[in-house]
Amino acid sequence: MRLDKFLANAGIGSRKEVKALLKKRHVTVNNKVIKDSSAHVDPDNDTIKVNEELVQYQKYIYIMLHKPPGVISATEDKKEKTVIDLLPAELQNFRPFPVGRLDKDTEGLLILTNDGQLAHELLSPKKHVPKTYFAKIKGEVTEEDCKVFANGVTLDDGYITKPATLSILQQGETSAVEITITEGKFHQVKRMFCAVDKQVLYLKRTRMGKLLLDEALKMSQYRELNTEELKLLYET
Repeated sequence: MRLDKFLANAGIGSRKEVKALLKKRHVTVNNKVIKDSSAHVDPDNDTIKVNEELVQYQKYIYIMLHKPPGVISATEDKKEKTVIDLLPAELQNFRPFPVGRLDKDTEGLLILTNDGQLAHELLSPKKHVPKTYFAKIKGEVTEEDCKVFANGVTLDDGYITKPATLSILQQGETSAVEITITEGKFHQVKRMFCAVDKQVLYLKRTRMGKLLLDEALKMSQYRELNTEELKLLYET
């Protein structure tokens, strides 16, 4: 692995910042000063230090983000603010990407990682990973709606969704519900309620697979997953 890539992936800084450190002779490999950013290192066997501090290599990063409304689920965009823009440079250096998408106006749990294999497992249509949302609905949600959702809803394009679990938390002119789906079609939850003549006013994802959103995280806040949470994702 190239030394500059290793240091960037370790969160030391951007490629440009890493090159500056090398030029200033702040980096050693096996106690030898290295200035060449293209020098190759072995993370498992070489001892790499920056300013005499040992650099621990971390290949993958796993982040839980409480996505706020108004931010898009993308790695970059020329016009819109993205979920990656919410991260500091040292985490952006790992080149994480969102696992799946939340609509721009939807908030809640979003996983960011650079582990392509895990992302593939979580998003694979064959896995049917459940995703749970809390929603406020314009209109009175009924038990009949719950039955319709349980049998699959016919969307505006004729697609019939897989069975979904709809639980009524509060009924009235504005209803509060919890819904769990096992697929991720475009605007799916909104379109499902539209199919039963209701409108989603507010939508928040609270769970993906076995992983729950940490309610201590305020909107736009994030943290790395702990070992137990990562295990839950792999068990999903």
